[in-house]
Amino acid sequence: MIIGAGNAQLNKQLEQVKLAFTDLSWHEISRQILNKLLLIVITALLFFLILWIGRLIINHLFLESNKHQLLKNKNRLATIKTLTLNIYRYTCYFFFLYAILSEIGVPVGTLVAGAGIFSIALGLGAQGFVSDLVNGFFILLEQQLDVGDTVQLGQIKGTVTALGIRTTQVTSSDGTLNYIPNRQITIVQNFSRNNMVTNVDIHISPSAKIEQIYQIVSQVNEKLVKDTPELQDQPIIVGPVTVNAQLVFRVSITVTSGTQSQVASKFLAAYLKELHAANVPLSWEGRDHYVN
Repeated sequence: MIIGAGNAQLNKQLEQVKLAFTDLSWHEISRQILNKLLLIVITALLFFLILWIGRLIINHLFLESNKHQLLKNKNRLATIKTLTLNIYRYTCYFFFLYAILSEIGVPVGTLVAGAGIFSIALGLGAQGFVSDLVNGFFILLEQQLDVGDTVQLGQIKGTVTALGIRTTQVTSSDGTLNYIPNRQITIVQNFSRNNMVTNVDIHISPSAKIEQIYQIVSQVNEKLVKDTPELQDQPIIVGPVTVNAQLVFRVSITVTSGTQSQVASKFLAAYLKELHAANVPLSWEGRDHYVN
């Protein structure tokens, strides 16, 4: 009897479920789903159109600013342009997400107004985002970095290619693109703000005549100074010094930032050519070298 009553009750419940599915208006549900999908597609197309038009306007405004030289520092102008594009893109994405959630029936306004949204935001890493935003703001306010600057941030050295509200992009000399969260930028070494001083060291033998080397180096300097616009000051002949227990004849030159390697190589090649022509004994790794 108990088993029979249980089977009857189960059959009754199955019948109720069947009736519930039968009473559903599948045509109406399909129509609403299609309407929602169509609305989402139209919204997406509209927002991407707004994003595209906004980018065109921003690029045009900065192009006109560059033509009229409203900002003399081109790197600063490129930095402000990159930041403006990033802020505009993030703003569009935010309103796009808000519109999509509203269209599918999510009570976004209630969630934002509720106290629980703060805990959810923290759980998703909003603290890190806020730290990135604040630190990025002060980096821009203090003009620590500009697009195109050669910098070293921690262990990463390269050229700044983009400054965002969350990350800074630095391209290393080997082409590696590094994304650095702004909150991790604590020490900034900027090599592009001042002229750079570099040393040209000529390894010489202890038996070499210092007066002869001094005379040859002075003559080379007179020839190269006129043909080297990157020089910001006259080369300074320091003279013989020891570097890692090796005797070198040092010349210090001041050049425009970013050109120190090329200029130093140019001067060193000219020095060696004249020293070899004069048969001045050079030294490398403790061994004397002569040119016959």
